[in-house]
Amino acid sequence: MATKYAYWKKKSQAEIREVIFNALGENVNYHDQSILGIPASYLDGQVFNKDASFVQDAPYISTLLQNPNHIGCHTLGSSESFFAGTQKIEQELIELCAVDILQAPMQSTDGYVASGGTEANMQAVWIYRNYFIKTKQAKAKEIVILCSEDSHYSADKSSNVFSIDLVKIPVDLETRELSLQGTQQKIKECKAAGKKYFIVLSNMMTTMFGSVDPIETLTEALENEAVDYKLHVDGAYGGFYYPFISKNEALTFKNAKISSFTLDAHKMAQAPYGTGIFLIRKGFMQYANTREAKYVAGEDFTLIGSRSGANAVAVWMILMKNGPFGWHEKIFILQKRTDWLSQQLEEKNIEFYRHPSANILTIKSEYVPDLVAKKYGLVPDNHKEPQWYKIVLMEHVTIDKLQNLLEDMDALTFKNGCVCMDCSNNCKKEKSIKDISIESVKG
Repeated sequence: MATKYAYWKKKSQAEIREVIFNALGENVNYHDQSILGIPASYLDGQVFNKDASFVQDAPYISTLLQNPNHIGCHTLGSSESFFAGTQKIEQELIELCAVDILQAPMQSTDGYVASGGTEANMQAVWIYRNYFIKTKQAKAKEIVILCSEDSHYSADKSSNVFSIDLVKIPVDLETRELSLQGTQQKIKECKAAGKKYFIVLSNMMTTMFGSVDPIETLTEALENEAVDYKLHVDGAYGGFYYPFISKNEALTFKNAKISSFTLDAHKMAQAPYGTGIFLIRKGFMQYANTREAKYVAGEDFTLIGSRSGANAVAVWMILMKNGPFGWHEKIFILQKRTDWLSQQLEEKNIEFYRHPSANILTIKSEYVPDLVAKKYGLVPDNHKEPQWYKIVLMEHVTIDKLQNLLEDMDALTFKNGCVCMDCSNNCKKEKSIKDISIESVKG
């Protein structure tokens, strides 16, 4: 993680307010200007009161009310001039994420604020599919998406939407890691099936386990098999966490073998939903150009098309309010809480998985009573047949709450389908788990 920051400087609330309101001042003013050709306006004034007293001191709410449309990709140059002010905020945000978080050279990347990590991952697949078709004369049936079996379901969506086959590499059930042998075997099978071009999705903290794919294993296997590939890193969960804990520069733009990243601000950055971030090295965004969008200045290079400029403003504000060192402190605290929970589970001989640089901890289902999972909203890997339950150490997940969880887990012992304080194999109780509350068992 860089210690000198090109764009990321902590700002006071007054400074943030000034920047955002100046940007809004550069955007179109529907009341004072004769703007007749845009199929848009402010938010409906009968429902959303822009004259409310608090609005003048609320830059994000003001941006929502002014409703800027950030259609297109503003790092490429030409964009709709009506919203130039807030577009500059998005441009700075994209550059900040690429340079100050993922260590790209300045002005070396393009990108935009997507609707979420799913769209950002699909954007990468879309670009690389078109790249192979246009530069290699590849046929769709010769292209394959390659990822681990722990990858997000956006890989499956991409396969479906873009009509490209998907192949998943098995992971070790305990370490959640890919092996070189297993990866190469899948590549060999793909080659035997006529696949020549590989769109590879690597994980910077998976959604379920927080596991991190060993990027060197992937690239070594791909190069051993001498295949043509483009490598995208899905940091939808880990992008605002992992770079602040790990010194692994192989998962940054310093690794020339990586072409693009997904980050997702509406997870660890606590931004409003709709704030995924797509970053890609310059020279690739052109392969997603929809030239048919001729009425859009600069045309459109994104899957989503029209999108709210308020989302970019929200993420920029969050990062600037915290500043880089405040962000390090925030992540450090979450890491220490996760360390504490790991230690508690180890002392209780409860089996779990946790990547050492992650704040997700996944417990084997046999250690998690149904009552506990329901009370604490623990998320299973499969709602029908859960094998694992995950705990995500977000900012609201305090030690006090974790202590309550551990006490409830201690109170419930499961044997032969029974729930009681001190069950033995000879227990004759017939009550169903559904008939018993944690409180009654503890009492």
